[in-house]
Amino acid sequence: MRHATEVFSEWALKGKDSGMEIGHAPSVSEMLDEVIPMLENGFSAIDLGCGNGWVVRLLKEMGAGHTEGVDGAIEMIAKANSIDDNSTYTHAMLPDWSPARKFDLVHSMEFLYYLHNPASMLKTIHDEWLTEGGLLVAGVDHYRENKDSLGWPEHVGVHMTTLSKSQWQEAMVDAGFTEVKIWQAAPKGEFPGTLAMLGRVGSLQDRTI
Repeated sequence: MRHATEVFSEWALKGKDSGMEIGHAPSVSEMLDEVIPMLENGFSAIDLGCGNGWVVRLLKEMGAGHTEGVDGAIEMIAKANSIDDNSTYTHAMLPDWSPARKFDLVHSMEFLYYLHNPASMLKTIHDEWLTEGGLLVAGVDHYRENKDSLGWPEHVGVHMTTLSKSQWQEAMVDAGFTEVKIWQAAPKGEFPGTLAMLGRVGSLQDRTI
């Protein structure tokens, strides 16, 4: 199997990133509408698997004061930098890379299941990436209950870790997140929706302002 970052770099060169943005926008919009009211204006945010940076730019429009994106596909990062020079975009392989600071919000869409151990990444995000009281919101379209997605690893030719809704929820709780919410965002037709996950580090009352 090929590495997912190779595939996504090819997609960036072919302009497929714009189609990914259009396809994922309804789910991401629902996820951000859920989490943004829980944050103070001027919050800091990073998007894991940022692609061409469209969510990073959206977060800035929604009140973020500091925005970053990280992606392992070098052509996606090149495209993000060509569009937006007001945010920080880093080409790096996860989970090996660590940011230089912590964030109030970590967002991820269609990234976690490409890892061989996404539960470990959730733990790392909780322990090392987020401020006290900070929030993770993440979405995946490849999960056990989405039957149409189960053939994607073979079709795309990349590794995907297949977990069920209950397994994702258990991974969030085991990572240490509180106020965990799991739901299926933006269902349409036969698509059961993006499996969205939301969790907080500690509690709002514990957060140092």
